[in-house]
Amino acid sequence: MSKAKEATASTMILKYLNVQNRPYSAQDITANLQREHGFGKTAVIKALEQLAEDGSIKEKLYGKQKVYFANQEQFPAVSEEQLNKLDEKVIRLSQDLQKSQQACRDLDADFHSLSSAMTTTEAESVAADLREECRTLQERLDKIHESSSNVTTVEKEEATDLISAILEGYPNTKKQLFEEVGIETDEDHKVTFPDI
Repeated sequence: MSKAKEATASTMILKYLNVQNRPYSAQDITANLQREHGFGKTAVIKALEQLAEDGSIKEKLYGKQKVYFANQEQFPAVSEEQLNKLDEKVIRLSQDLQKSQQACRDLDADFHSLSSAMTTTEAESVAADLREECRTLQERLDKIHESSSNVTTVEKEEATDLISAILEGYPNTKKQLFEEVGIETDEDHKVTFPDI
């Protein structure tokens, strides 16, 4: 690598560490600066070691990995009052962030609710289908009522009274009477009526 490119890498890395003011590994710095500046890992490590040797940045060894950070001596000392103001600002910004995140979640829920609801056109189509189904079922019901084989409620009550009177003097069971006379019941044909 040329001296000019090395100087550029060192300058960019120093500026990056001072602006971010937090610890980074060589891998992190390479990943963060590679897209924008095209620095390879070898160039980054060489620049970091040179900056650490010059005292422009500090390095600490954690296990097998080195961590690099801005030299804190270059920054002015912060008073207790400034720290308290910064703490208050952090608290306020954290609260603002929570409110914004909640607002985003609420908007997202509204969006999903609205996107899963039927459109007016879809609702009209479903309503038309249901009206057609109701019309078809009403026609079937009308045909059933018109059929001569149906027994009315009054006829059924009269037949029940007559059967009860016969059964008072009949020596066998109701089922045997029905078999002798030839009366067929709904139960014989496993007919069930829908709940209305």
